[in-house]
Amino acid sequence: MVLMVLGMVSEIELSFIKQRQSEGIAAAKARGVYQGRPRSVDNNAILQLQALGVTAIAAKMYCCRGTVYKALGEILEQN
Repeated sequence: MVLMVLGMVSEIELSFIKQRQSEGIAAAKARGVYQGRPRSVDNNAILQLQALGVTAIAAKMYCCRGTVYKALGEILEQN
């Protein structure tokens, strides 16, 4: 029974930690400080190589196909 109570307390504490973390990230984003990891590939280069196909672009840019798909999706959203 003691272990169950300790487990419940730790779950509550973990939820408090996650809540404070998400509030801090939101505040940092509002200030423009939290921007995430820098991009590893150039969307313009991917756009120029678009005729090659996703697999060929990924091989040429040394990235995975998912990154190419994501970049192409962002390019299409902008247009």
